[in-house]
Amino acid sequence: MVLLAAAVCNRTGKALVSRQFVEMTRSRIEGLLAAFPKLMGSGKQHTFVETESVRYVYQPLEKLFVLLITTKASNILEDLETLRLFAKVIPEYCKSFDESEIADQAFSLIFAFDEIVALGYRENVNLAQIRTFTEMDSHEEKVFQAVRQTQEKEALDHMRRKAKEIQQRNREMAKGGRMHGIGSAGGFGFRSSEASSVIDSTPMETPKPSYTKPSAKPVGSGKALKLGSKKKDVDTFVGQIQMEGEKVVDSVRSGSSAISKSSTPAVNQESIHLLIEEKMVLTAGRDGGLQNMEVHGIMKLKVSEDRVGRIKVCTVNNDNKGIQIQTHPNIDKKMFLATSQIGLKNPDKPFPLNQDVGILKWRMQTQDEALIPLSINCWPSESSSGCEVNIEYELEQDDMQLEDVVIAIPCPSGVGSPVVGDCDGDYHYDSHKRQLQWSLPFIDASNKSGSLEFTMNGGHPDDFFPVNVSFTSRKPYCDIQITEVKQLADDQPEKFSSDVLFFVEKYEIV
Repeated sequence: MVLLAAAVCNRTGKALVSRQFVEMTRSRIEGLLAAFPKLMGSGKQHTFVETESVRYVYQPLEKLFVLLITTKASNILEDLETLRLFAKVIPEYCKSFDESEIADQAFSLIFAFDEIVALGYRENVNLAQIRTFTEMDSHEEKVFQAVRQTQEKEALDHMRRKAKEIQQRNREMAKGGRMHGIGSAGGFGFRSSEASSVIDSTPMETPKPSYTKPSAKPVGSGKALKLGSKKKDVDTFVGQIQMEGEKVVDSVRSGSSAISKSSTPAVNQESIHLLIEEKMVLTAGRDGGLQNMEVHGIMKLKVSEDRVGRIKVCTVNNDNKGIQIQTHPNIDKKMFLATSQIGLKNPDKPFPLNQDVGILKWRMQTQDEALIPLSINCWPSESSSGCEVNIEYELEQDDMQLEDVVIAIPCPSGVGSPVVGDCDGDYHYDSHKRQLQWSLPFIDASNKSGSLEFTMNGGHPDDFFPVNVSFTSRKPYCDIQITEVKQLADDQPEKFSSDVLFFVEKYEIV
């Protein structure tokens, strides 16, 4: 099959959208389209017409025509199959079949046409894949945006705590000034510039208690009280946050009510903080069988004090899935293999301060169905009124706890919204993406299975694939645990904090 051009035209042959897949001049394509209405016979029931050089394959679309121009040597059956796919694509982007709507969505239609045909030859794609390719949806971008929003919320929370701390400190300084005489000219008072430098030099990294016991000596004068009333340091800090695009409520006026209920509190990190991060990529068949599953994990260390720069992390590997573990080149590999302790190869060189350093990573790849965390069974079947779909999930690993689970089922276009019957959990139909999103906030051994039933007024069983799944977990998939952290020199234990994030990069039932 060699497809010369695909077009949407009216009954007079005027081109509304035309995409040429071989090199053609504008005058030639306009001439071919203008000749098309004259070649159609009023009494014929065919969906194609031929000339000496080309073949027109067309389908009426209310007052318009979807038209393919091919060579006479192309396979007419393949031409008709390609024409049906083009006719399905147009309702994906156009709400109605009139000239103004086609013109408004011209670029979207051209991009979709390019996914169907390349250099005149049909691509092996279906409607769901075309929708995915044109949307250019990126899971990595979603993860990046989610991490960035979390960081912004944590920074905003830290700013508010710091503002309250500065405000409380200024009040304590004001109390000290009133106790020993406001406006005293003695040598114990700070000048306003000195007081400002004292507050400005306060470290910002670690939040301190909001209450500071007043000193027995005079610590302020009338100028210190005046400085507190201006809130210079608070306003400067708030101004920096506002310049970055954040909307900040004045915490001095509104008190504790200024903190947004939707904001997530920052993780209480110790001077030694460890993060285990895992991501999964999985592809399974709709009829059962695991095509591929990969898990990539990394352990990161962040040290925020010099005194704990020379430490070792004690771990336990209880995993039995056959993972491959690799240490960082600067880590003592012999010590890790012998004792499962992670320490620097050069003990005189400490870990860098305030940096997330990857110290251990692991990888697992398998096609063993027994290792699937969550199995999805989707059964679409055709009926007299359309399609009936039954879908169910089952937790295959009883020790796992999955959070924010979303199972997205694609739906055919042009047949209305799905009618949902029984549903365990919540559901939402995204009309823009044409997806039925089945949401479950938490899945563990207590609710390891569930089902959803819905019907559509049309469509084909293939239209409901691929099914995409996303979730997170606070337990790692590969059972690597951190037991304790010790000083490298004398084995003295150190206090540490840790966090685990296991998320899905791609989880698809095709």
